Amino acid sequence: MNPTKNDLPETTRRQMIELNNALLADAIDLQTQTKQAHWNVKGPQFIALHELFDKVNADVEDYVDLLAERAVQLGGEADGTARSVAKRSSLPEYPLKSGGGRQHVDALSSALATFGKRVRGAIDESSRANDQDTNDILIEISRGVDKWLWMVEAHLHPEHE
Repeated sequence: MNPTKNDLPETTRRQMIELNNALLADAIDLQTQTKQAHWNVKGPQFIALHELFDKVNADVEDYVDLLAERAVQLGGEADGTARSVAKRSSLPEYPLKSGGGRQHVDALSSALATFGKRVRGAIDESSRANDQDTNDILIEISRGVDKWLWMVEAHLHPEHE
């Protein structure tokens, strides 16, 4: 660990560094999956979904930074290389042959839901560790992921007349 004058106990900092790095892997994976959907979406809803997926990606990029920077603030190293992310991510693999817009919406909403569940578990863990700053960051991320899940999932519902 790197020296810091952060007053959290070292054991707490180590635990939270590991937690942030685990979520960082998931967040980077989510970001690449979002771009995969953005690049490959087709069909009648193309422009709406293409733009939506780009907006989701922009926020997920912010989550990546928040998690990486928190790990470093605590005296750790951010572990966000492609190889590390591929080993550590808990998200399911994005289907490369996902078809049209509805299939991308389904795949991305599943990834968002999985990530959201992981973040909520991490909120509990950071609360038990009494790291309120990490907890606050995770609550912010959870709110954002739930918002994007709602907006992406809205495209799975049939139109009402």
